[in-house]
Amino acid sequence: MIFLENEQTGSHITVAVLDTGIYPHRDFGSRIAVFKDFINGHSNAYDDNSHGTHVSGIIAGDGTASRGKYRGIAPGCNIAAVKVLDRNGEGSSKTVVEGIKWVIEHAEEYGIRIINLSFGTTPESTQGEDSVLVKAVEEAWDCGITVVSAAGNNGPGRGTVTVPGISRKIITVGSLDDRIYTDERGRKYANYSGRGPTKSCIVKPEIVTAGSGIVSCSNKRDGYTVKSGTSMAAPIVTAAIALLLQKKPYLTPAMVKMRLHDTAVSIRLPKEQQGWGMLDVKALLDS
Repeated sequence: MIFLENEQTGSHITVAVLDTGIYPHRDFGSRIAVFKDFINGHSNAYDDNSHGTHVSGIIAGDGTASRGKYRGIAPGCNIAAVKVLDRNGEGSSKTVVEGIKWVIEHAEEYGIRIINLSFGTTPESTQGEDSVLVKAVEEAWDCGITVVSAAGNNGPGRGTVTVPGISRKIITVGSLDDRIYTDERGRKYANYSGRGPTKSCIVKPEIVTAGSGIVSCSNKRDGYTVKSGTSMAAPIVTAAIALLLQKKPYLTPAMVKMRLHDTAVSIRLPKEQQGWGMLDVKALLDS
């Protein structure tokens, strides 16, 4: 897990994590601001898959259960957990759009400044830039919520960034260390991170960071697990943005995106793979 010693912890910033839910792990303390379930309609927080808990831990876990060994990037921020994916990690565009609209409607109530989307669907004729999913994330963006999406694990071919990551407005994140990837079933992949450009020739992803072998919270009591993929890279960027917004709460999504652009470090990979370059958290916070 990346951990940066700094004055910012992301306090007073709420991140909406649209995923498989969240397990009330000790590392979240009382910082699960709200739980909304669009799959089963339950009122108490749960995660019947563990993906959403892992993503949330990367963002906001404070390391209590591990005595500080495994901490998220923004251990002081709050999580609005919105369950839009089922126990298999699957969901429909309709449900995700409902979740995004709920976040827009309740953003002021819970102080939601960022949406994290660690999933995506393969771009098709019905899932292009004019799809309902892309329109929904862009509506959130236009409402002042910074949206961060994973680039997907369908690389290394060109044009393999998933929806809604193809949106020209939102921030799409790839993995810089994608040479080896092992999923939960033990299957191995190489060079998995989704590559651009989009069909509209938009450079994607915008930025890359670590995504392989990330340790974070599991859906077991005081448990941790290891996962890999752009799903793990996206929340690292999300958490860095939470730190930035704590320091400079006046920043708009467009201003956040520009600061990521200006502080990214080229790692000499093709542009369709690295975008602007690697996330530099210190430079971002100093920008």
